[in-house]
Amino acid sequence: MNLPNEFLEDMKKLFKSDYEDFLKTYTNDRYYGLRVNTLKIKKDDFLGISPFKLEKIMWSEDGYYYEEEEKPAKSPLYHAGLYYIQEPSAMFPVEVLDVKKNHKVLDLCAAPGGKSVQIASKLKGSGFLVTNDINSTRLKPLIKNMELYGITNFIGVNDSPQRLLNNFPDFFDRVLVDAPCSGEGMFRKDEKLIKSWLKTPVEDYKKLQFEILTNASKMLKNRGKLVYSTCTFNTLENEEVIKEFLKNNQDFILIDIKKEYGIKKGYGIDEVARLLPFNLKGEGHFLALLQKNTEIKDKEYNEVLKFDKKPQALIDFENENLNIKIDDRIKLIKDKVYLLPNHLVETKNLKVVRSGLLLGELKKNRFEPSQAFAMAFNKEIFKRVIDLKKDSIEVIKYLKGETIFVEGQKGLNLVTVEGFNLGFGKLSNNTLKNKYDKNWRYN
Repeated sequence: MNLPNEFLEDMKKLFKSDYEDFLKTYTNDRYYGLRVNTLKIKKDDFLGISPFKLEKIMWSEDGYYYEEEEKPAKSPLYHAGLYYIQEPSAMFPVEVLDVKKNHKVLDLCAAPGGKSVQIASKLKGSGFLVTNDINSTRLKPLIKNMELYGITNFIGVNDSPQRLLNNFPDFFDRVLVDAPCSGEGMFRKDEKLIKSWLKTPVEDYKKLQFEILTNASKMLKNRGKLVYSTCTFNTLENEEVIKEFLKNNQDFILIDIKKEYGIKKGYGIDEVARLLPFNLKGEGHFLALLQKNTEIKDKEYNEVLKFDKKPQALIDFENENLNIKIDDRIKLIKDKVYLLPNHLVETKNLKVVRSGLLLGELKKNRFEPSQAFAMAFNKEIFKRVIDLKKDSIEVIKYLKGETIFVEGQKGLNLVTVEGFNLGFGKLSNNTLKNKYDKNWRYN
């Protein structure tokens, strides 16, 4: 790896006696991680069906190392949303955020969605999550990940921190700012970040980070907590941002992050945390935990209580295919049918790209369920289910969008693998017409 001389000189000054150990990490193998989606499966149950050799990531409640050659993204269990593939160090910020059931949470710089999925697993279907990214091209994978992992209590937003602040002052119990940064801690993972580092001065990132953090802090309730994190090494984007923020925001305090499993204190600030590749099995990460302490009373919000009438086509679909009735928190946007999350408040002028769970679409007086619908509910609500084995030819054919031949009940079926939802198919004469979303197909 061809590391810039300027970067190496900076790291020599930063790491001092640890510099040689730091350099050695670039010749060592990387570490790979996945995190179990406990919205769909318990950890022990996953370990019982996992085809991978796994080792616990100690700073993550649900995280495990896997061997590079095992390719977990190729497993049908991945397509069932049972785990998220994530760099091990990147699992730590949400653990520190301390999300509880019924919290209202903002993930401000969320794409591609790994930390939002992790937040949702801690909410356990309760509370309310706003997952936002200002980059519109990154929204599609973010929304797909939210849908793949069966998350319903969220809205997906494509907007600026300032416009979010206009809607949500003093609103959230928890805020995550995984800030855009120079990415020095990820050079080993993605060499393309070196070119980006050479183009954009670190000072430019600091200005942006401080602005984002300042806006984010104003969306936090009194006694609420905020995690600021980056995947870079230098102090300018890390400790210096926190120092400047605390100097300008005296109603915030810095909470000490427990240091264990090789996690170290910051440079000049003991309370923050450094995950460094020469101290633990992961890439470079920085994080600080802030708490708001003010005497100002929190703003009161009125939740959205007015919903659209449930379309007859959806009622007909329920009667024919489901064992339950869908909740009445229905919103119609053109021909699309959404199930709104609880605790949703009115949003003004925000670019909301997903208003809760996209149930499906109205087409010529009939309801066509979405891929998100298939992933969001327990399989027991569906009247007809076809289960495939994880090592079968049929499950791979299904994920590739091909027609498969199986036995079952005529009509729309939920297709599962080892009992976990994959998508829909329509069965007639033992021939399953494939309805798996073409944008999700197995490659």
